[in-house]
Amino acid sequence: MKPKILVTREVFDDVLEYLAGHFEVGANQADTPMDPPTLARRLADKAGVLTTLVDRVDADLLAGCPRLKAVCNIAVGFNNIDVAACTRAGVMVTNTPGVLDDSTADFTWALILATARRVVEADAHLRRGAWKGWHLKQFLGLDVHHATLGILGFGRIGRKVARRALGFEMPVLYHSRRRAEPEVARALNASFVSKEELLARADILSLHVPYTPATHHLIGRAELALMKPGAILINAARGGVVDDAALVAALAEGRLAGAGLDVFENEPALNPALIGLPNVVLTPHIASSSAATRHAMAMLAARNLVAALTTGNPPNLLNPKSTCA
Repeated sequence: MKPKILVTREVFDDVLEYLAGHFEVGANQADTPMDPPTLARRLADKAGVLTTLVDRVDADLLAGCPRLKAVCNIAVGFNNIDVAACTRAGVMVTNTPGVLDDSTADFTWALILATARRVVEADAHLRRGAWKGWHLKQFLGLDVHHATLGILGFGRIGRKVARRALGFEMPVLYHSRRRAEPEVARALNASFVSKEELLARADILSLHVPYTPATHHLIGRAELALMKPGAILINAARGGVVDDAALVAALAEGRLAGAGLDVFENEPALNPALIGLPNVVLTPHIASSSAATRHAMAMLAARNLVAALTTGNPPNLLNPKSTCA
């Protein structure tokens, strides 16, 4: 008898076919989000699950799922999963690193350019019939070329963003828990600085850190006050890294020129004041959302699940000690 698994949200048909070759698959192709009681009920007899970032896996859920052996997240981030609780329960946890780096870096640049050059504002102006002809000071934006790009978090995605900055001839400043290797920093024209110096000098600040208790409101009122007047803030990382209420205040007061945001605190809800600000570009957590990348993420998560339940050694295991529980 094949092990039973659950796929919590809609995935690509060939991913389901691949999983069906190994498991008895319960799938949610209707894509209806499950509340915690529904998820717990659906997982009660399952050995594995493919989750998304909206599915919360914690000790309470695990208590009702004694057969669960693997939670495979279709995301690089895993703040929706209590990894420590999974480890105690002997449940393997995996994510999907690497496959979304380039697409997320591309989208970060989409936000940078759209925010700096006021693309969304100009588009809305044109569509509502307000354009009456060219004039010199119309939609004056910020030059991206030769501006100083600040990157907070210099991992895989942060470095991809920095590489793309070379084409704009931008000096790059970064702050991260670990310094890049000297040859990497030279190749990316990147210099390590303190967090305070990064905030003070960056014309464009892009965030690329995971969301953890340590990074909650990493950019708050005090940090925004340190930022260079007229700078722009880009967040395609995780909601909660930025204090959205403090950001609204900084934008409304004109201390920042703009912001490009793909993620929000308490998403899909967002601070309603953001919607009324013309100098903010808002997108619904789609930085990795190219067809090829989202397919690769789902397939990698599926392969993680197959490996977890057949060999006990999935390639992207986050908690190796769980296999010894």
